[in-house]
Amino acid sequence: DEAKKAGAPWFLAKSFDTSCPVSDFIPKDQIQDPHAEELYCRINGVEKQRCRTNAMIFDIPTLIEYTTRFVTLDEGDLLLTGTPAGVCRVLPGDCIEFGLTGHISATFVVQ
Repeated sequence: DEAKKAGAPWFLAKSFDTSCPVSDFIPKDQIQDPHAEELYCRINGVEKQRCRTNAMIFDIPTLIEYTTRFVTLDEGDLLLTGTPAGVCRVLPGDCIEFGLTGHISATFVVQ
């Protein structure tokens, strides 16, 4: 919040150490159709987001092609593309669970 209140770009407001917890990686061959996966997020046990990847404005190959015009992507890099409806404020102590239905989930507590 401090960066946003100071008028800093969203990048600075959202990009800081520990700001992007991730789960373990899922091997590509375990995902049958990356455009038909379901993602979810719960905060303190309350579901806030649930959406399928086919609801994205651009498909994954298009996003990768566009991004690599400007940035080199290496194995293991993450490409964050936005978030579905349901964004809300989180506070220290909140427990967040997120995942890819049928594949993986992760849980962390906001510090």
